[in-house]
Amino acid sequence: MQHKKTYDVISQAWREDLRRAVDVMNTGGIILYPTDTIWGIGCDATNEQAVRKIYEIKRRADSKAMIALVDSDVRVQSFVRDVPDVAWDLIELSEKPLTIIYDGAKNLAPNLIAEDGSVGIRVTSEEFSNQLCYRFRKAIVSTSANVSGEPSPATFGEISDEIKQAVDYIVQSRQQENKASQSSSIIKLGKGGQVKVIRE
Repeated sequence: MQHKKTYDVISQAWREDLRRAVDVMNTGGIILYPTDTIWGIGCDATNEQAVRKIYEIKRRADSKAMIALVDSDVRVQSFVRDVPDVAWDLIELSEKPLTIIYDGAKNLAPNLIAEDGSVGIRVTSEEFSNQLCYRFRKAIVSTSANVSGEPSPATFGEISDEIKQAVDYIVQSRQQENKASQSSSIIKLGKGGQVKVIRE
């Protein structure tokens, strides 16, 4: 019984954490949250003003596109005009987090989309970020929690106070984990299903 009670308390804490993060993003706010790779700065990927705030926090030129997370491969279709068939196989077969850069981005903040009209999207299977995307029902920006040009923090403890103070909500879950996370593979899909490996 004690084990079940502990589980229920953890579940309740997660639910509250998820609810607060969603509420903040729904009002155009910025969150600091764990992902399937490293901790990320996030916001509503369809909100141009919120995306602009992240560029300001990172002191990064908005010509450098950021990626977005979604909860399922089906959701990808909401933000890409024509998803190449090979994308479904890549998502299903990838053994590590995989960011795919698609042509023909749609329904996203204009300043999130690269000059060539492409956008990087990753389907996250990590429990917290997956639930966050599922409950938010839109794509969520995911960019490393550091000022541009500085090293990307491998754990929550390495994130600078400057970044923590700049966001509107810091997710409480998974802060105690010390295991350094791996970065994602990056693949760009061109017209006709052309595959280009950007980062393995």
